Amino acid sequence: MTDPTPGDVALELERLRGVVEAGFARTDGSLALLVQRSDQTDNRLADHEQRLDILEKTRWPLPSVLALVGVIGLALTLWQTAAH
Repeated sequence: MTDPTPGDVALELERLRGVVEAGFARTDGSLALLVQRSDQTDNRLADHEQRLDILEKTRWPLPSVLALVGVIGLALTLWQTAAH
């Protein structure tokens, strides 16, 4: 087996450097895509939270109104019963 020449070693190191740089570029691209998707998910989650808050604010009177109608119905029934 022959010893590699310094030129061969430098060439192989340059090729290795190119492969590593390409791998890092691919990894950076994948990470950038993941960050973008994470930001989109955060925006969608914030939008859903806002919409849910609006729905909860508009929904709260319903149980109160139903309880009030029940009490009024009971009062009318007692009043009609007492009137007879």
